[in-house]
Amino acid sequence: MSHAALILGESGSGKSASLRNLDPARTLLIQAVRKSLPFKSTGWRPWSPQKGGNVVTTDDPVAIERFMRKSPHEIVVIDDWQYILANEFMRRSGEKGFDKFTDIGRHAWDLLMAANNLADDRRVYILAHTATDDLGNTRVKTIGKLLDEKITPEGLFTMVLRTRVIDGKHYFSTVNSGSDTVKSPMGLFADAMIDNDLAAVDAAVCDYYGIGAMPEKAAA
Repeated sequence: MSHAALILGESGSGKSASLRNLDPARTLLIQAVRKSLPFKSTGWRPWSPQKGGNVVTTDDPVAIERFMRKSPHEIVVIDDWQYILANEFMRRSGEKGFDKFTDIGRHAWDLLMAANNLADDRRVYILAHTATDDLGNTRVKTIGKLLDEKITPEGLFTMVLRTRVIDGKHYFSTVNSGSDTVKSPMGLFADAMIDNDLAAVDAAVCDYYGIGAMPEKAAA
C-alpha cells in the first residue's frame, strides 16, 4: 500500500511552489494542464517515450494510473486533481443527462484508489483546489453537487494538508480548523503550521512509516 495525501489550496497559495525542494530524479510530476513551474526547475524534464523525463502532461485517468504504476520514481505528484475532472466535464459538456457525472465520479474515484494502492514505498501527493460553502466549510473542489453526492475524496486519505498564507509567508496547516477537512496522523507533525515544503513533508512521512529504513537485526 502506497502513502497518498491530498494537498488543498486556492490558486496562488503555494501548492505548486511546494515542489521546489523535491529531488526531480526521484519525482514524477503529472500535470493535468501543462504549465511552467513557479521556481527554478533544473532537472525537471518533459517526458517522452524516447528520452524519458519526469514531467508528464495528461488529464486521462487511465494514462495517469499507468504512469504511476510503471514509473521508477518513488514520489508522484499530480497537479492538479480538479482539472482532471473539469477537463472531462468540458469535453462532454454537450452530453445531456446525468450519466457523465457518474462517469466522471467513477474515473476520479478510480484514480484516487490507484494512488493508494501502489508499491509500499511509493508516496503520492495530489494537489487540488478548494471550495468553501455558504457556511464557511472548506473542502476539496469537484465540479458540483451531483459529483459531491457520489464521492468524498478526503475520506480516502489519512493525510490532508491545506495551504495557508500568513503575513506573506506560505504554510501547510496540519490540524483541522473545525471548518475544513485537514487531518494528519497522530505525531507526524509537531506543529499546526509547517513550511509549505513537500520535500520536508515527504521526509517526515518516510521517517514516520519507516520507509527506506534498514530493518533491525534479529536478536541473537
